[in-house]
Amino acid sequence: MDQLLAAVDLGSNSFRLSIGKVVQQDGVAQIYAVDRLKESVRLAAGLDDRHNIDQAATERAITVLKRFGELLSGFHPNRVRAVATNTFRVARNASDIVQQCEQALGFPIEIIAGQEEARLIFSGISNELPPSPNRRLMIDIGGGSTEVIIGKGFQPIHLSSLFMGCVSYTKRFFPDGRITATRMAQAQLAARGEFERISRLYRQTGWQEAYGSSGTAKGLIAVLQEGGLSRKGITLEGLEKLKAKLIQDGRVIMSELPGLKHDRSLVLAGGLAIMLSAFQELKIKAMAPGEGALRVGVLYDLLGRDSDHDKRHETVRQFIKRYHVDTNQSERVRRIALDFFKQLGLEDTPENQELERALGWAADLHEVGLSIAHDDYHKHGAYILEHADMPGFSNDDQLLLARLVLGHQGKMSKLRGLDITRATWRALLCLRLAVLLSRRRENQERVPVSLRTDGHLVEARVDEAWLEARPLSEFLLKSEEKEWRKVGTLFRLKQA
Repeated sequence: MDQLLAAVDLGSNSFRLSIGKVVQQDGVAQIYAVDRLKESVRLAAGLDDRHNIDQAATERAITVLKRFGELLSGFHPNRVRAVATNTFRVARNASDIVQQCEQALGFPIEIIAGQEEARLIFSGISNELPPSPNRRLMIDIGGGSTEVIIGKGFQPIHLSSLFMGCVSYTKRFFPDGRITATRMAQAQLAARGEFERISRLYRQTGWQEAYGSSGTAKGLIAVLQEGGLSRKGITLEGLEKLKAKLIQDGRVIMSELPGLKHDRSLVLAGGLAIMLSAFQELKIKAMAPGEGALRVGVLYDLLGRDSDHDKRHETVRQFIKRYHVDTNQSERVRRIALDFFKQLGLEDTPENQELERALGWAADLHEVGLSIAHDDYHKHGAYILEHADMPGFSNDDQLLLARLVLGHQGKMSKLRGLDITRATWRALLCLRLAVLLSRRRENQERVPVSLRTDGHLVEARVDEAWLEARPLSEFLLKSEEKEWRKVGTLFRLKQA
């Protein structure tokens, strides 16, 4: 299985599993599909009026993920990535549902932001298309959100995630399955309002090729082509003909729509309204099918992480430039923090490997908040890292970075009550000590502190002569010992 990677896409309408084999050709790694599973879950349809995922939808999700989990049994955690999209982003009980889903799947699940979903979709489609110098427009209508991207080569130019999808719009405008001219007009008006927010920028940028990916686009292409409503791909004329037929029939009649699958028939009206609005608002002339989408993007992102071309490294470098971080200081803090982390001797697990990477990035970015103000800069930095668009990072990745940066200085009480693991507390200790020992912002030949663990206790051994010559450092280290007592973590200074 060393050559296999797996991606799990927990969409608002369907759950998908893709397993790909990594093949090196002329020094370039390519991924070839070896197995795929797709199940209709219609998670977004299970959102109640309070934005909680109901029990029936939860049970459907768990049932499907248990099947996926059987196929993934034996995969190393570093070679599987599961991502959850819009419904998990908006659900109030998402954390509880994710825990149940993780238990069923057997692997961690990341809830990704809309911009990150759009980036991965662009990567997935681009990797399945032949090379082209043209700018490309890509639209992915999911169950709860619609991603719209313009890019060139493998570089996205504009990324947008709009709050509408085939499941949510069908539930909102066609709840009983009846399709009327009035309902379709209302759905299109709402969708055009969403597209209007980005249409001017996208039309100004322009594109030469347009692609539609995932279920809605593929379903529409099948219906339009097999039903003789469009000669090739999706066209505005074909969409209008399909709309007229649905209104005339008053509902979706599968026997009269060749190429339409049952699960797609349930959300056809909402998806059609969104696609029609995209064509009208963005002035799209024709759209071809785009393969791959999110699941393939996740596979290539995994491949990058596996080969040290992690997108997150690039994002951190961009943030360092954007927020004018003092790289000498950040590299100094990173080196000391990671050295301390190794001294802790934590078990070599995928979770701790990921935590070590997060600690390094937090050290790189711990001073981003200085770009706003010196006072409470750690709070400004934490806010930026939690809420900014950070390509490659999941919501959980960003939350971990934000907590490390928030806690790297000041009172520990601000972190009390948060769900933080023991390993993360220890990573935070490494960061706090590294920042404290680098306060003079100058390189040291030798760091006069070493860490060792004894059960639940972390002991910092400090060179006695060094400490006596530095009263401020002595005061700060003893204050640090007191701060850790406040959160119930055993940390002790010992002069040696």
